[in-house]
Amino acid sequence: MALTEDLGRAGDITAQACVPQGTRMRAAISARAAGVAAGLDVARVTLALLDPAARVEMRLSDGAAFTAGTTLVTFDGDARAVLAAERTALNLIGRLCGVATLTRAYVDAVAGTGTRIADTRKTTPGLRALEKHAVAMGGGLNHRFGLDDAVLIKDNHVALCGGPAEAVRRARASVGHLTKVEVEVDRLDQLREVLALTALGVGPDVVMLDNFSLDDLRTAVMETAGRVTLEASGGVTLKSVRGIAETGVDVISVGALTHSAPSLDVGLDVIG
Repeated sequence: MALTEDLGRAGDITAQACVPQGTRMRAAISARAAGVAAGLDVARVTLALLDPAARVEMRLSDGAAFTAGTTLVTFDGDARAVLAAERTALNLIGRLCGVATLTRAYVDAVAGTGTRIADTRKTTPGLRALEKHAVAMGGGLNHRFGLDDAVLIKDNHVALCGGPAEAVRRARASVGHLTKVEVEVDRLDQLREVLALTALGVGPDVVMLDNFSLDDLRTAVMETAGRVTLEASGGVTLKSVRGIAETGVDVISVGALTHSAPSLDVGLDVIG
């Protein structure tokens, strides 16, 4: 889809005009800034669609940290194909390395606390699988991939059900024993309401503590005492994430990993 968007009806008319047919080209994608590798194989797939005989070498593995100036991928193929694939490959690699790099920063920020960093479904439409791969390469956890992975009862579900406990009861009655159930709460009294279900064997597996203060997070951890997994969410930043982790929650979900990660600056240069 990305190549079709870029090549349009007539293909790369600039390369067709300037580069003789059959010309070969060696090129490299290099990082202009430090970061974490993710999605490098996208370059192989992109060029293979235009030149199946091209040789592509991954110089790093996904998940590897690199410094500015590092060569990530090298190409040897039809020059017109390399030039036509260039921007699509760079856009995707830059995007995915950016997600992995930001994720690594969050993971490093909570190091030693025992808390894990997770993504959300706030992904670029059509790129969710790639962006969640990038999160994993940065050391983060993948939350749901879609609406069919697990039950996640959000505030609107709670409102329509008349309360979080009723929503959890309905979910438990509907899904199979292998399906996880998570419920979002935004107050301690709601947490207590759903924890009461745990003693009856129909409680949630995970409780999402949405926009809780640090004091309320500490109280939630103390009162839950490990009976369910606690996930903190809502407006988490690199500045605030360490303090949240130190309250003792199990997971912190961060929408910014995919909705606000800046693309890493990467470029393609001729090397022969």
